[in-house]
Amino acid sequence: MLHPDLHLRHWEKPSRMLLAATALLTVLACRPSRKAFWWGLIGGAIGGAVVAGYQRWIVGIDRPGGQMNAITFGDIVLCLGLMSLAGVLDFRGRQRIWPALGVVAGLVGTVATGTRGGWVAIVFSALLFLKYGHYLRGKFAKAAAVLVAVLMLGAYWVPQTGVSERLGQGVSDVRTYFSGGSAYTNVGVRLELWKGAAMLAANHPWSPSGPDQVKMELRALVDAGVLQPFVLEAEHFHNDALQALVYGGVIGLLCWFGTLLLPFLFFLRMLGTHESAPPGLIAPALAGLLLVLSYFSFGLTEVIFWSVRSAMFYALTLFVLMGLCLNAREGK
Repeated sequence: MLHPDLHLRHWEKPSRMLLAATALLTVLACRPSRKAFWWGLIGGAIGGAVVAGYQRWIVGIDRPGGQMNAITFGDIVLCLGLMSLAGVLDFRGRQRIWPALGVVAGLVGTVATGTRGGWVAIVFSALLFLKYGHYLRGKFAKAAAVLVAVLMLGAYWVPQTGVSERLGQGVSDVRTYFSGGSAYTNVGVRLELWKGAAMLAANHPWSPSGPDQVKMELRALVDAGVLQPFVLEAEHFHNDALQALVYGGVIGLLCWFGTLLLPFLFFLRMLGTHESAPPGLIAPALAGLLLVLSYFSFGLTEVIFWSVRSAMFYALTLFVLMGLCLNAREGK
């Protein structure tokens, strides 16, 4: 942030994320109901699925995203759905159908947007529930896992969802890129940007870079015939780690990784040291792990922290969940 090429506006997003810590203080002071948080997740997932589904299958928009980028919209809706499942511990009897509905809505919403990066988050979430699924009352956890598997397989085999087409397109893009064909495809553009990012980072691994410097270095590589010209049109490198490494050097990369690792360890500690803890602690801790894993997954193929909306969603949700965990630890 102290690089001379950066303007004052670049302070907005990190400042907002830092101020989001007040959400933690608010939760600790006001002790709001956890149920309200779960209903918010479920309602958000359902609302997102309705918007994306309407735009995709009624209006006919190929890549719907509400009022934002389709990838960001699909990722956030999926994240809402995945976290909804953790809320089952605060629901009783037939009410448990609502968290399940939130999960379904999250999957439908992300499928409607055509976003592929979120599929990695589903895999990581499945691995997480293999280890901690026993907290979610065995039978329900197994039923939810089967439901998710059926939905994803169904989405693949139903042509109208576009899942099989998008998957096939991705495989074709990779083959074309590495066989020397056109790199100007959805996946090919990412691969070319990652190649350029690696080259830039290798030139100055320890020093930060400003936007003007990065553009200048990319243009030099394009002029030398090393990279394709379209890399100059991209806003970012479509990978959170590479974005942090190019602009912040190794120190910047470690700072970015800390925003994921430290919260993950916090929520993991909540689960690991409170085996007999009440549902009020386990539920938000599981949701926190799902949030962090999801954002890590999204960042593999996208700079999910590029958008102020997605960055603030992560920060605010993170601090609210931390507050709920600390309240539950105190038995409140």
